[in-house]
Parts: sequence; C-alpha cells; structure tokens
Amino acid sequence: MFAARGIAVSFSVFVMVYCVLSLAVCLCWRTVWLHSRRQPVRRIADLLFALRMFPLVTAAVVTAAFTVPSFLLLEPRAIDEPVGEIPLLLGICGTVLGMFGVVNAVMAIRRTSRTIATWTSAAQPVESCAPVPVLRISRAVPAMTAAGIVRPKVLLSGAAESMLTANELQTALNHEVAHVRRRDNLKKLLLRFVAFPGMSGLEAAWLEATEMAADDAAVSNADDALNLAAALIKLSRLGSVEPSADLTAALVHSPASVMNARVERLIAWSDERLVSRQTFSPWYGLGAALATVAVFAVTYGQLLVHVHTATEWLVR
Repeated sequence: MFAARGIAVSFSVFVMVYCVLSLAVCLCWRTVWLHSRRQPVRRIADLLFALRMFPLVTAAVVTAAFTVPSFLLLEPRAIDEPVGEIPLLLGICGTVLGMFGVVNAVMAIRRTSRTIATWTSAAQPVESCAPVPVLRISRAVPAMTAAGIVRPKVLLSGAAESMLTANELQTALNHEVAHVRRRDNLKKLLLRFVAFPGMSGLEAAWLEATEMAADDAAVSNADDALNLAAALIKLSRLGSVEPSADLTAALVHSPASVMNARVERLIAWSDERLVSRQTFSPWYGLGAALATVAVFAVTYGQLLVHVHTATEWLVR
C-alpha cells in the first residue's frame, strides 16, 4: 500500500504541475514571442521550443527531485492508509497522458519511416561535401528534405537537382544540414510526445522560426541569400511534402505564407544578422543555473517538508 500511495501521489503531482504550466504557456507564449521579435531568429526558435517543453521538464523535475524524495523520507511506512480518490484519479490521468504521448510519438515514427522507405526505395548516393549522406530520389517531391534522427540524411530529388544552379543547390543543401545540426527532427518527435490541446499556435510559430534559423545558418552573404531565395521559388513549383512525413525537415513545405515570408526575408538580407549571432554567451545561462541550484541546495530540506505537507493534503 505504501508503494501504491507513492506512485499515485507522484503521478498526481506530475499531472497537476504539467497541466497548470501547459495552460500558462498556452496563455502567455504569444506575449513572450512578441517581446523577443528583435532577437536573432535562432534564439527565438530555441526560446519557443524551451517554452513548449517547459511544462514537461518542470513537472518531471518537481516530481523526481521533490515529490518522490519527500514521500520516501517523511511518509510513515507503518501507517496503512488507503489511496484517496483524488490521487487515484489524477494518477490514472497521468498514466493515460503518458500512454497517449508514447502512442502519438510511435505512430509518427511509423508513418514517417514508411514514407521515407517509399521515397528511398531506388535512391542513389550523391557526391557532396556535406557532413551527412545525400541521396538522390526518383520522386519530384520532396525536392529536398532532411530525414532521419539517429542516422540523418538529406534526400534530393532529380527534378530539384536539374532545376537549381550549383550555388543554389549548395545553399539549399546547407539549409538542410543546419536542420540536422540543430536536431530539428528529434525536436519534432518530442513535440509529438508532449501533445497538449491549444499548443498548435506555438508549435506553428516554432516551425516557422526553425526554417528561418536554418536559412540564416545556410547564408553568409547577400549572394547566398539570393541563391537560397531563388531555390525556394523554383522548388516551390514542384509541391510540398506529404503530411505523413511529419518528422522530416523539408526545404519547401506549406503554408505558403511562411514560404513568402522566408523569400522576402532572404531578399532583404542584411549582414547585421551575422553580427547578432555572436552576442549571446552561454556563460550567462550557466551562471543562472548554478545560482538556482545553490538556492535549492540551501533550502532543500525545508522544501521537502512543505512538499510532503502538500501531498498529505492531497491524499486526504
């Protein structure tokens, strides 16, 4: 019974923290996004993804670092106390929520794997200086896409290869390599795992920011920007990727408004963006993290007592 109470309480706390923080993110992410518009787009993409994952990470940390230790250390084992209705119900909700996330992620992997297998059934390797394999596929769509998580590769259609000049092809390939380096396909998989109602707007904004961040990573001067814009315009005539390939990073995809914004942004390229890439130092984040850990280390014992008091109220 002690173990059952501990599991029920842990799942209950996780569900409550996760749902409350998810609702908070749904309500405030647009404000955070608007206030960060002056930042480099790469930083905006990282911020939006961090916001999206914040409820899950925080709920997991609170449960693992506070709820479980407080229960194990302060809950009397000799008391034969039954599991209350509220923690039992919340525990079931937590189990269902976790299972839904796992099933959603597994289904996304299976759909994408089948689609990529169809695309690459007659693929041929292409010689390139890219750090990942480049395969030529017979289909016109996708024109170019980064596929795979563990063993990433770039798929290039023969139609796209014949339409683009050498410079346009290289900048487009640099764009896809940027997706691979930023592990955007893995991030998309994580989003499938933490599916929550009302998050579609945040996820769409993150997808737009990731594409523009990859554009910036692929471009080092105005000529590169024009070459990438020309590649986007040419390849958009071939069509976009299939919805079943949701764990790929295609160069051309819907909606058209995002494509138009990317082309306009590339045409208006400014070298000031390159300078802004170096303005942030990771030492600031490390310092803040160390200060937070130090504060929690000093007050950890008291926090466990307060958390146990709250969980006792929950059980009763």
